[in-house]
Amino acid sequence: MVKKQFIVIGLGRFGFNLTTTLIHNGHEVLAVDKDNELVQNIAQIATHAVCADCTDEVVLAELGVSNFTHAVVAIGDDLQSSIMTTLLLKELKVPYVIAKAQDLKHGTVLKKIGADQIIYPERDMAIRLGNQLSSSSLIDYIELSDEYNLVEMYAPKAMYGLSLQKLNIRARFGCTILAIKSDAGMNISPRAEDAIKEGDILLIIGSDADINQLEMHYDRKVK
Repeated sequence: MVKKQFIVIGLGRFGFNLTTTLIHNGHEVLAVDKDNELVQNIAQIATHAVCADCTDEVVLAELGVSNFTHAVVAIGDDLQSSIMTTLLLKELKVPYVIAKAQDLKHGTVLKKIGADQIIYPERDMAIRLGNQLSSSSLIDYIELSDEYNLVEMYAPKAMYGLSLQKLNIRARFGCTILAIKSDAGMNISPRAEDAIKEGDILLIIGSDADINQLEMHYDRKVK
């Protein structure tokens, strides 16, 4: 398996925290920003930290960006720099470029010039928080795609003592229980005969509509 190597361009709050997390997870990271103060802030954490203007193709080539498996353009408010850097990274044959976008228009431009993945940190966090606040049982919510979401939720009381076969969640609601967390640990790919117990936490994949339907059904049962 090819070892992942990352270059993170833009060391504001998002880029700084991303670099820190990648390093913590054992990856090599080259951290780059044109602001020397931001570079110095992360110099003791990143594998390498460089002060450079990544809107210059020569600079990117000298950094050896084509040797990295992943590039993350985490540039904040400077849309022109974000777009130009993303374009140059793709022209220099970086295999996978992830770009941070301020809004949908920015994201559309980044996608058109070749970004492999667009992220909207503020929007995504707002959606996750909104879904958590709207539900009494939801612990976490992750949007996997336009179609599917992954949620972590407390098992409703109406499920206690029932097996997955008896609940028949997939056929009734279109959702799949991927795992069950309990005091005993994590049950990955639970079997049909496994029963839900009080205090269990369910990891469920499905569409927004299907997950909402499941929640509403068991909320009504409690009431």
